[in-house]
Formats: sequence, structure tokens, C-alpha cells
Amino acid sequence: MTRELELLDRVESGQPMAHADWLWLLEHRETMDRPALYDRARAVREREFGFGIHTRGLIEISSFCKNDCYYCGLRRSNAHASRYRLTKEQILDCCETGWKLGFRTFVLQGGEDAYYTDERMCDIVSEIHRRYPEAAITLSLGERSEESYRRLKEAGADRYLLRHETATDAHYRMLHPPELSLAHRKECLFTLKRLGYQVGAGFMVGSPGQTNADLARDFQFLDELQPQMIGIGSFVPHHDTPFAQKPGGTVEDTLFCLALLRLRFPKVLLPATTALGTIDPKGRERGILAGANVVMPNLSPVDTRKQYELYDNKICTGEEAAESRAALEARMQAIGCHLTVDRGDAPGFEAGGF
Repeated sequence: MTRELELLDRVESGQPMAHADWLWLLEHRETMDRPALYDRARAVREREFGFGIHTRGLIEISSFCKNDCYYCGLRRSNAHASRYRLTKEQILDCCETGWKLGFRTFVLQGGEDAYYTDERMCDIVSEIHRRYPEAAITLSLGERSEESYRRLKEAGADRYLLRHETATDAHYRMLHPPELSLAHRKECLFTLKRLGYQVGAGFMVGSPGQTNADLARDFQFLDELQPQMIGIGSFVPHHDTPFAQKPGGTVEDTLFCLALLRLRFPKVLLPATTALGTIDPKGRERGILAGANVVMPNLSPVDTRKQYELYDNKICTGEEAAESRAALEARMQAIGCHLTVDRGDAPGFEAGGF
């Protein structure tokens, strides 16, 4: 058996993987049999989830952010960013639109905006839960206190997405200002797990300064965390950030990581992200064919979608929009899949908790 097949067997069987093992796979990815790898990952997805692709209705609630991350177009230092925040009524209108379109998960995502206090967010979450008790509520609002996470969970939140971005301290400091730390990011993730959330982590592929050794640590950290969701996407530069001239991540590297993640975490919820669709018109389909099983069309108000500009050329209208569900369904059917109309909880979780 070749070294490649031996390591892939170990990945899929859940056997321990040392940093050197992940590193070998990453360093040899250019010469590996990619089609065979993607076929293998897709087979695992089909075994665990069938041909159904879970949909999440994405509601981008605020483009304000207190942080100054070097890669993000919403960073506080970007004086050219177009800022907005949605009212409770606007958010509820988005949910109503999504419910009628068949969405059973709402994802509230935004910058770390102090306007959304615990009181305001708990009021919003509890009202969504009251109106749509059969829907799941996912939050992606950055780092908050343990008490805040607890209150939001009690108000009705089911899931929390908090990408760790990179599991290497030195690399984290290259991407973030000094007031942010990888240690605190990880602490938040483990706190969310302890509180009973379905937890999502993830990393950028091809971010400035990233090495294969850094990526290997990402896989090691995810082994330690055992999240229910993993969101990865190619780094895409934004013109008003310090990384404006840096090269972006590639589709092929992202697909390779998606496939490895599907083999390693067969039951994980794995999105084909907006970033993948931004850098390749068929990126979403290619992600599904490499093992992904979640898509997140945009439910935000049409007039704010382009303002939530994390990176350049972010797709948010056309077939990326939630209103185009029929077109997205056709695209999924063209690759042998279909969109589901359900909450799409992580295996082992049920509505309201474990």
C-alpha cells in the first residue's frame, strides 16, 4: 500500500494522526489522485447523509465591527466600508421570507457590533423561536462572554459558528491585531460546546503567511475540538485592507481540504461556502462533489447584501440569493443531489439540545 493510501485510510478510520502525517498529505497534495480522493469523500457523504443538501438562510445583521482583522473588509479601520445594522423587525421579515421559501435554519451573522447587546439579541432570538419553533437558529456573532452565550442558548439559539481561522499562534498574530488572541478564540469554542451548542469552527485556505504546517495544525485542532460544523473557505482579498495585494487561496486547495475533512469527520455539517462560489462559478457544485453537504443562500434584505463586503466580489444576488431557491435546486439536481426542507441538525442532536 502506498503512503498516500495508508494515510487516507487512517484519516477515514479515525485513527490518531500526528502533525507529521497531516503535513505529509498537505505537502503531497499536488501529486495525489484528486478525483479518487473526491470520489471517496463523496461516497462518505452519501453514506451518512444520502443525496440531500441542507440549506441555511443567511441573514447578515450588521456590517459594523469593533475588530480590526487585517483580512476583513468590515474591519473598523476601513473608512470606506458601508455600514448598516438590521432592526428586529427587518430580521423577522427575513425569517418570514425564508420560512415561506422552505428554509428551516436561520443563520444570524454579523460583525462584533456592541449595539447587539445580550438584551437585544435575546429578544430577537426568543421571538424567532416563538414564531418558528420548528426552525433552528444559528448565530455567528464572534467572541462573547460565557454568560452571553448561555443567555442566547436559553433564548432559543441552537448553533454557533465561530471560525478559528488558524490554529497556529504566530500565524493568528499575522492576521489579527494584538488585542485578539487564538487562546481566547479557542476558549470561546470550548465554552460553546460545554453549553450544549452545535458548534462550528473552521479556517481560511491560502491566507497570507499560511504554511502547510499551519494547515496541519488546523486539522489537529479540529480533531481536538470535534465540532459539529466546519466552515472553510478560500482567502479572498479585499481592496481596503492591508492584504489587498496578497494572492487569494485556490479552489483546488480548498476542495482538497474539504475532502480530507469529510473523510475525517464523516458526520460533520460541511458547507460549500460563499467564498468558494465567489472564486469559481461552479465552486459550490465542486464543493458538494468533494464532500460538502450544506449551502447557505442569502436571506438578507436586498439593499444591504452588497454592503456586507467581507472580501471583494462576494456573491450575494442572482442564484446566490435565497429567492433563487428553484435555480439552486436545479443546480443541485444537475449533480445528482437535492435541497432538503428540514432543520438539518448535526447527527446526535435534536431540536433543543442533545
